[in-house]
Amino acid sequence: MRLTPARVADERDWIRTRADTIVPLINDIRDDLGTHFDTDVDHVTTAQYQQAVDTVFADGDLAVNVAAMVALLRELDVQDDYPGFVVDELLGRELAATIAGTQPLRTLGEATFHYADIHVHGDPDQNAGLDDLDAALAAGFQERLPGWDWTDRESPFRVE
Repeated sequence: MRLTPARVADERDWIRTRADTIVPLINDIRDDLGTHFDTDVDHVTTAQYQQAVDTVFADGDLAVNVAAMVALLRELDVQDDYPGFVVDELLGRELAATIAGTQPLRTLGEATFHYADIHVHGDPDQNAGLDDLDAALAAGFQERLPGWDWTDRESPFRVE
């Protein structure tokens, strides 16, 4: 695989076009987690998702790494899938964490990836990595985007 600035831009554009799949998945995840944690979590719009994609790709160092993982997952397929499921899980978890940002969002992105992954199933004729890719995009961007009350307030642990 060769990554160039043009390839990174192509991956960004591909991620943006996944809004019809990723935004509803983000909102389903937020609804489910909100229920489990007894809180209301705001839904995400297509415009918010696409702006967050643009923000990730505006940081060139971050963009090239996200683009590489996306490209790998888009192409990844393992005959009979099961023997290779670890690599798509590993890439998916790392992609979600990378998109989510710094701690604690990074770890929450990883955890949310596993939650999303059990709810996302690709078509039998798709590459094995695509369902993990969708789960990773949803998990990473749902952490990055506002809507959780605890991220909209100042931390009580902040020391001045």
